[in-house]
This record gives sequence, C-alpha cells and structure tokens, in this order.
Amino acid sequence: MKNNLVILSGAGISAESGIKTFRDADGLWENYSIEEVATPQAWKNNPDLVQKFYNERRLNVISAKPNDAHHYFSQLQDLFNVQVITQNIDDLHERAGNTHVLHLHGNIRYAKSSGPDKEKKYYLIEGHELKMTDLCDDGYILRPHVVWFGEEVPLLSTAAEIIEKADILIVVGTSLSVYPAAGLIHYTKPGCRKILIDPKSDLIPVESQFQKINKSAVEAVEELKRIL
Repeated sequence: MKNNLVILSGAGISAESGIKTFRDADGLWENYSIEEVATPQAWKNNPDLVQKFYNERRLNVISAKPNDAHHYFSQLQDLFNVQVITQNIDDLHERAGNTHVLHLHGNIRYAKSSGPDKEKKYYLIEGHELKMTDLCDDGYILRPHVVWFGEEVPLLSTAAEIIEKADILIVVGTSLSVYPAAGLIHYTKPGCRKILIDPKSDLIPVESQFQKINKSAVEAVEELKRIL
C-alpha cells in the first residue's frame, strides 16, 4: 500500500521555469501594484488593465516548460499516492504529468464568470488571450480563474483535508508568508514526515520537525531521491 505524499508548492518552483514571481526584486510588482491588477476593486475600476496583465502572464506560462523538479514529483507517483497542492496559477505540474493537482489560487489557463456564481464553472482559454467580449454561460464577462487579494480561497478546506492524510509533506518554493495557505502546514497528523525545500529555508520559521533543504527545487531533486 502506497503512502500519501503531499507536495505544497509555491512560486519558487515556477521561477526556475522562467515564470516571474510577484515578490522578488525583479518580479511582477515592479511595474504594477497589487491594487491595480490583483483585487476585485481593480477589476471594477479598470477591467481592461487587469485583463491585459493576466493575458501577459498567461503567455508567459504557455511559453514556460516544466523543470526537473516538476518532472521528479510526477515520477514519484509510481511510489506514492501523490497529491500536489499549489499556490501557483500556472499548469506546469499538470504538464509534467501530475494527475492530482489542487490549485489554491486558481489556474490562469482557465476563466470564470465575473458574476456572483464565479466558482460554478471554469472555461478553458484557447491560446493566451481573454477578451472583454468573451462571456460565460450566465452572460457575465469572463475573468481570469485567479483568487485575488481580498477574496476567499474556495479550496482551502479541501487542501486541509488532504494534508491531514499526508504521511509525507514536502513544502517547496514557498516562504510560507502568504496566508491562509501558509497555515496548511499545521494540519499534518502526528508522525507525518515534513520536508522544507527553499534556498532560504533556515530563515523560514517552522516547527523543528521539518527537515530543511537549503536549495532550490531543481537543486534539491538529487537529495530528495536519497531521502525518499
């Protein structure tokens, strides 16, 4: 019987595939503020700018390729029941072959209604561009399938239930500074083996049970092979 392996991934793993993060010095916020492009109010005030911003991000995602860490986590499905919980809005885990991926903050390859039933149905976007004339079934303009700042995280409780069943938890590419997602690490059961992968893992305040690997996701693959 396979053990349950849960991977909680963040922006760091995608950065190694060339997808810019929001918080790094050369990240996305360099040219945009959160208030301009990543809040419900931004959509209300200037939906054209928001749509343009995410169209650019979508093109970046489509152009990027899964890296060695994405592929390694996919290969682990032969040994474990692997569930990926990602804070990233790209689809690199899926394109690497992971079959069970939960997107806490949405998936930029999809759109959803800008109306009150925005979590009811998701629409695959052909290509990278979502237009202001694209409408959902209920007649509202389609917006990116992304959880903006100030919005609830619909799948948070589902993610917590998954982590409660983990025999091994790997946290990779996240500084665990974004809540409520960061709080998920506290849902592990007693005896769960916990591994934290980040070049600055020594600076991340987590409980002593975490085994820290001070490397990027790709750099940590060989060490993970020895550990697992």
